[in-house]
Amino acid sequence: MTPLVTAAVLLAAVTHASWNAIAHRITDKLTGFALISGGGMLIGLALLPFTAFPAAGAWPYLLVSAVIHVAYYALLMRSFRLGDFGQAYPIARGSAPLLVTVLAAVFANEVPDGWATGGILVSCAGLTGVALWGLRGRRPDWSAIGAALATGVTIAAYTVVDGLGVRASGSSLGYIAWLMAVQGTVLPAYFLYRHRAGTAWALLRPHAGLGLCGAVLSVTAYALVLWAQTRAELAPIAALRESSILVGAAIGALFFKERFGAPRIAAAGLLVVGIGLMLHTG
Repeated sequence: MTPLVTAAVLLAAVTHASWNAIAHRITDKLTGFALISGGGMLIGLALLPFTAFPAAGAWPYLLVSAVIHVAYYALLMRSFRLGDFGQAYPIARGSAPLLVTVLAAVFANEVPDGWATGGILVSCAGLTGVALWGLRGRRPDWSAIGAALATGVTIAAYTVVDGLGVRASGSSLGYIAWLMAVQGTVLPAYFLYRHRAGTAWALLRPHAGLGLCGAVLSVTAYALVLWAQTRAELAPIAALRESSILVGAAIGALFFKERFGAPRIAAAGLLVVGIGLMLHTG
């Protein structure tokens, strides 16, 4: 991973945690995710005239990814309804890199070396493990944890699918534009199905600005990751991207008044060690 790729993935981590915090901030989760997903669709449509059309070999991956992303949004909404942001986000993001490592080895023939494997395992074990201790001194909510872990499975799945798809597309920007345009239709359509026109607008209007801001951050975050996946292996990118957990923990503490506590401090230390191992060049 070059310094430029590393910087892109770290920037993606910050923007990703930020749009997730916006989604959590909007009380009605379907409203929030419909705005963010629909905003992403509009951005994708606006980019289409200025981007290359993805190669034919990329389309099976793109369409499968769109389906996985819809499942991801549904599970993430459930995670945010059931658990605190500072708990659901680390579990979902922390569980994904280990699965990506396995899937990338099987489907992309990318077998990590000893240093990368050690870094990924340290990061995943530390960040996922401390999240299971719960927040505010209470026992973990296993329903919330289960939803967050299922979210992690979808993250791993679309990471590998899109990693293969963007490499086959010939244009990372064209791939992200079409992906946003295709997947972004589902949640807004479902939202409109659930609510009549007048009610829908009344729900959307108070959060429109915040939701569209989340859409810009979401598209930016994933565009950076997809670009990075054309220039480095999937597993280290997935692991480094999960530095967003630190940003998420800070957002939870500062804006949602969720206690940071010793487990989050331990997670930060393990993440630093894991990243150091992951980026070790021998």
